[in-house]
Amino acid sequence: MNAAPADQIRLLDVQTLDARLQQLAHKRRSLPEHAEIESLNKDLTQLRDLLVAAQTEESDCAREQTKAEQDVDQVRQRATRDQQRLDSGAVTSPKDLENLQREITSLAKRQGDLEDVVLEVMERRESAQERVAELTERVSSVQSRIDDATGRRDAAFESLDGETATVTKERGVVAGSVPADLLKLYDKLRDQQGGVGAARLYQRRCEGCRLELNITEVNDVKAASPDTVLRCENCRRILVRTSESGL
Repeated sequence: MNAAPADQIRLLDVQTLDARLQQLAHKRRSLPEHAEIESLNKDLTQLRDLLVAAQTEESDCAREQTKAEQDVDQVRQRATRDQQRLDSGAVTSPKDLENLQREITSLAKRQGDLEDVVLEVMERRESAQERVAELTERVSSVQSRIDDATGRRDAAFESLDGETATVTKERGVVAGSVPADLLKLYDKLRDQQGGVGAARLYQRRCEGCRLELNITEVNDVKAASPDTVLRCENCRRILVRTSESGL
């Protein structure tokens, strides 16, 4: 393949712009905010799970407390009715009086036991409420940190995407001045060679693979026409000659 030396030089400009686009894409993928947000989201998920568990426990305790308080109220009402019967003098039979007094005593003990249950449930509920409050605050804190990191990431995206758009536009202009067949070969090699399709020959060294040409290769380059599109014998990239090639 043949191409004017100036076109081959412009190919190096295209390569420089492509390298910059690769750097920008890598920087976009490697922003520290990505790992920060991922880690915070994991923390947030765990905290939300704990919060749901604490809220469930508090809700269960609330129902248990309501039930226990209802039990206490029922026993208290029954004890009140029995006491009223006793005080009214309506019960005159000694045996019935004894049974009634025994029941009142039993109800008092039962009421005391149930009130202890209510207190125990209230303590557990209070503990669960404190846990809910703590976890709610922690969830809010982590969410704020996620929002902050997301804002920083999006700002970085905006800056990088703006620069990418500028470089892409410039790349289009420069590439448009390179012969189509030469650009096609370059793009093919760039895909095959890790993003580098053309390299400068500098001081008899290919800047693509960093290997120095041997004497035979140097002589072949010297003998080639300036219009000849050369390829590095080692990495097969397009080898572009400049005034600094050392020939």
